[in-house]
Amino acid sequence: MEKEQSSPLHSNAMEDTAMEDIKAKEDAEAKEDTKAKENVEEKVDTKGKEKQSASPSLLLYPCAEPEEDTYEDLKLEVESPAVYEVMQRFLPYKVRSTASREEKAEYMNSVLRKYLPDQGDKLKEEYREQILSNYQPLHVELYTLQPTDFFVHSFLKAINQNTEEGYRSIMSEPCPGVFTFDMLQPRFCEMMMAEVEHFENWIRETDLVVKRRRTTTTMSTCVNDFGLHQMLDKLMEDFICPISEVFLAEFGGSTLDSHDGFVEYGTDNDVDLGFHVDDADVILNVCLGKQFTGGDLFFRGVRCEEHVNTEAKPEEIFEYSHVVGRAILHCGRHRRGARATTSGQRINLLLLCRSSVFRDLSKYKTDLSGWCVMCKSEKEEKRRQAVSAVKMVLR
Repeated sequence: MEKEQSSPLHSNAMEDTAMEDIKAKEDAEAKEDTKAKENVEEKVDTKGKEKQSASPSLLLYPCAEPEEDTYEDLKLEVESPAVYEVMQRFLPYKVRSTASREEKAEYMNSVLRKYLPDQGDKLKEEYREQILSNYQPLHVELYTLQPTDFFVHSFLKAINQNTEEGYRSIMSEPCPGVFTFDMLQPRFCEMMMAEVEHFENWIRETDLVVKRRRTTTTMSTCVNDFGLHQMLDKLMEDFICPISEVFLAEFGGSTLDSHDGFVEYGTDNDVDLGFHVDDADVILNVCLGKQFTGGDLFFRGVRCEEHVNTEAKPEEIFEYSHVVGRAILHCGRHRRGARATTSGQRINLLLLCRSSVFRDLSKYKTDLSGWCVMCKSEKEEKRRQAVSAVKMVLR
């Protein structure tokens, strides 16, 4: 008996149906990502039920029954035991009814830790306050951002236009996701280098240990710590965010809300800084000076954490030579390294910008194929295999 053959029309219809199923599955995955974004903030029932979260939390409304536990003799995150005596009225029913006094205290400690600065933050603030109360700046004008004195005219013109066309008129994109443009005036570069040198000399005369961002190739000074944080806040908010919102929005470029600023030095004692990514979402790197050779950056493409060590594609390979006053802007997930400075001294200003919104959403996002080429390749391969399987069935 001959095997029944499917008509071409029937086969095409089945293939179309299969393709629709694949598309529906992809749409469902996209909806899951959207749903996760909408649920970043914990949901709270208005009747006072517990927050839908695995982390320790309190009720929205206090329980009616009075609590009689006291906590003066226990180890507490907040020195005032009265805080805990009030908080215990908002404990979830299961904790109130079954936990010991010590367990209740630890539960409330866990809640408070989410809102209190950790010990490292306290020490950082004390360190910063000690510097600010004693350090005398060399160039006071650096501490308030003066756009016309700091930036070149072409950069200011593009910022004022605030359009993609305007930004692209001053930029080059030598490889995907890496943008270079003239930014700083020579006078600003000279003042910044002099200010950092002045600070370093002052530090050597005190007993303070300066905070540094150490790598295998460079020495650095955290310029936030001696009073430049407000100027850098303005730089990030008014001059970096408008650009990153256009070109790096998928990496949190439109919601940057914190940063660390460093001035880094490369000397002829350096060695290559290998392949790495930084704990930042958007990075601005501007060469301040001086005379040097070497120190080139090399880029190897953007990857998610899972694929960070995969091979680079030819179009992702790029090397960049520093030019005084010229900026390079890219996302923090862009894999890169730095060649050794072979002679002289290279000094760069780095602004490592972060977005708390982007980082919260990233915890729930599962589809990274929009920017990780390996995730995109794997997604396309799964789709190809699914289509091939359908075609096999239809033969």
